[in-house]
Amino acid sequence: MEKGSNEDKRLVYEVPEAGALLGLGRNASYEAAKRGDIPTIRIGKLIRVPKAAFDQMLARVGAK
Repeated sequence: MEKGSNEDKRLVYEVPEAGALLGLGRNASYEAAKRGDIPTIRIGKLIRVPKAAFDQMLARVGAK
């Protein structure tokens, strides 16, 4: 199985990964998540960005 196809099936991103998709650096990504600009969930101590919520956020912004 190809690595790329496996990554497409992930349900969550790490905060810096989601930020990078928006052109943000690591610190700016965490700041945006803290402000609520990037949707996040907590799993114990981990902060993750649900792919579905991230995609919905992009769709809302694109529709404006």
